[in-house]
Formats: sequence, C-alpha cells, structure tokens
Amino acid sequence: MTDYRIEHDSMGELQVPADALYGAQTQRAIDNFPISGLHLPRPFIRALGLIKAAAAEVNLSLGHLKKGQAAAIRKAALAVAEGQYDAQFPIDIFQTGSGTSTNMNANEVIAHLAVAAGTKVHPNDHVNYGQSSNDVIPTAIHVSAALTTSEQLLPALKHLKKAIDKRARELRNTPKTGRTHLMDAMPITFGQELSGWSAQIATAIERIEDALKRMRRLPQGGTAVGTGINADPKFGPAIAQQLKKLTGVKFESAENYFEGMAAQDAAVELSGQLKTLAVGLMKIANDLRWMNSGPLAGLGEIELPALQPGSSIMPGKVNPVIPEAVAMVAAQVIGNDASITIAGQSGNFQLNVMLPLIAHNLLQSIGILANVSVLLADKSIAGFKVNKERVNQALAMNPILVTALNPVIGYEKGAATAKQAYKEKRPIMDVALETTGLSKDELKKLLDPMTLTRGGIQG
Repeated sequence: MTDYRIEHDSMGELQVPADALYGAQTQRAIDNFPISGLHLPRPFIRALGLIKAAAAEVNLSLGHLKKGQAAAIRKAALAVAEGQYDAQFPIDIFQTGSGTSTNMNANEVIAHLAVAAGTKVHPNDHVNYGQSSNDVIPTAIHVSAALTTSEQLLPALKHLKKAIDKRARELRNTPKTGRTHLMDAMPITFGQELSGWSAQIATAIERIEDALKRMRRLPQGGTAVGTGINADPKFGPAIAQQLKKLTGVKFESAENYFEGMAAQDAAVELSGQLKTLAVGLMKIANDLRWMNSGPLAGLGEIELPALQPGSSIMPGKVNPVIPEAVAMVAAQVIGNDASITIAGQSGNFQLNVMLPLIAHNLLQSIGILANVSVLLADKSIAGFKVNKERVNQALAMNPILVTALNPVIGYEKGAATAKQAYKEKRPIMDVALETTGLSKDELKKLLDPMTLTRGGIQG
C-alpha cells in the first residue's frame, strides 16, 4: 500500500496523495507555491462551484455535453459550492496571477467526483468546456463579492443603522457638550451625534449598492483573451441567467469581455467603497472610545457594556474592546484596499495577473466588515449607558455656551466672559450674571442647552 497515486497532465506524471480528489495540475501548484498558507476563501470556492454547475447546465442546453455528463458535473459542482469539499482546495493565494491553478483545482475535483459516481468526465474537455481560467476567475471574483455583499455585508449595515437610529431616538432629548478640535464647543444632543453616525452608514450602503451594479456584470464567455474562442456565442449570457436562477442575484453578461478580463475596475471600485465604510466605522469607534474614556480621568460621558476583564495586572479595569476591534478591522480593510488598488493596475494587455490576491483581499474585507458591524451594533451601540450627571456637570461648566449671547452682548464681551469663567473655573451662568447685565431668567432662557441644540438665534 502507498500513500500516493500517480497522476499525469500535459507535463508528465507526478505523485498525488492517494485520498486527494484533485489531480496533477493542482499538485503542481501545491508544490510550486508554498508561500503563505492562505487559501482562497469559502465564498470564492462557492462561486467557482456555482459557475461550474451553471456551465454544465448551459452546455447541456446548447448541445455540448451529454445529459449524464452534465448531471454528474452539476451535482459535483453544487456539492463544491455548498462547502462539502473545501479541504480539497489547498492552493496558496500567491500563485499564478490568473488563478489558473485554482480553476483547474475545481475542474479536477469536480471531474473526480463525477467519475467516482460512475460517469466519464474529463476536467478540461467537460467540466471546463467553453471556459478559460481567464474568464472563470474574474467571474468568480464578481459572483463571490456580489453574493457576500448582498447576503452578509448589506444586512449587517442595515442592522447597525437600525441600532444607531433606535438609540438616537431614545437620546434625542439628552444634551451634551459638543466638541471641535477635541475642545469644548456648543451643545448638541446624543441623538444628533448618533444621527451623524447613522447618516454615514446610510450613505455607505448607497455607495456599496451602486458599486454592486458593476460587480453583477460577468465576463464569462470571453475565454482566453476576450474574443470568446472555443465558446458558444450564447454561452456567456446563458451563464449569467443560470447564475441568476441559482442565487437570486441579478447577474448579467458584461457588454465587453475585454474590460472584464483585462481590468478589475469593478473590484477596485467596490473595495474603495469598503474603504470609505471602514473610515466611517473607525470614526464611530473612536468617538465611542473617547466618550467612554475614564471612567474618572477621561470624558466619562458613556459607559460601554463590560464584556471582559481589561488587564492582566490591573484588577477591575474594563476596556472598550468592541470599538478597538472595529478600528483594527478598519485598518485591515484600508490595507486590503491598497493591495487591491495595486493589483488592479496589473492588467497587462488582455489579462489581469493578480486575480487571486484581489479575490482574497476583497472577500476578507467584506466578511470582516459584516461581522464587526453586527458586533458594534449589538455589543456597543445597543447597550451603552449615558452618565447624565457627568454630562450635565460638563455642560454647566462650559464657557462656550456664551456663544448664544453674542447677538445680545457682542463677541468681545462674550469672549471676556468665557475667559473669566475658564480662569475662575465657575459655571458660565454665574459669571454671565456679573458681566452681561442680563437677568437670571434671561440667561436661563438664552443658555438652556436643549434650546441651543436647535440652532438659530436665541431669544
């Protein structure tokens, strides 16, 4: 007994693990690229399986495969799409830039499964009929990114926005000190502050949904260089329709296969929108960290839910772990976008040659943004408590409230009043009684924080 079997391809024979479902071309890639240990992710393998299943169905309908062959390929391909054979896709993401090795990995696994089930199927002649790695891999990037964004990221962002909006409504009448340059400024309500976060998420959703229009356009059918050599002219549009049936996503055939294969502009665009989302999430996360800072020596405006001990040496310390995780995800996504941007520039003539890197980074960004958005909603936004005593104390001591008196007493007298309040560390109300000539009732009306959050001239 041996742990290996002999497989062959156009370059000759080599050993393949006896229990492997893949063949010689996959094994060559395993041997050639022992680089990172990173493999193309589950959503990408799912997309490959769906494409191969769709191709089998289309090739049957066009008369290019026998019924038994098509049925066997479709069954095996759908099993791959469902994740039953992920362990059989061991090739490193840092491989041939077209992803040819991964396309052949899928072809070999699907053919092996079909043969094991009793149907004679060849990985190139049947599973890959009418296809090239050069159109399959770009199509798989589009399909996987469109599916994960639609099924995971957009629902997560809508969940986050809903959580923010709920807290904004609850806190619409709770004023606090506004800040510009990290310095005290005019008051706003917590509800107003959160409304800004909500608008950021809403706009991010709009941007991502718009980018998905381009991601749903598939270059399948262009085969080797975009001309469609060895593919039925009806193949590409039919694949898009078949994928639409399989997934419910409105895929369509690209108008120009040359663009879809030579460039990765749609992936670069979507990644850019993910980066923009990451920037917004980092802003929200850092706002929460500042507001939660303390509890005694920081702002101490809110108390985030306590999720775990914060120190191995300082008993009782609790840290803002979810906002910190959000910030790290944002940093990773921004880095991924930089790599995708560089990779997008590597479309040389008729083919981009950094496709596996684009697939890995884009899908990682989508996945981690989706996961952390739900955590931010459920474990930070939904449960933070406002320290009203601390917030009200800061409001009372805020000399910048004197801004509301400008129309009555003028800027210079207002500035002098604010400086005196700062210097003497006294509430602005007390100092203004001495410097402005206004009555206590007038000042209460003019300096009321809730009134000031509504803007306009007071009085």
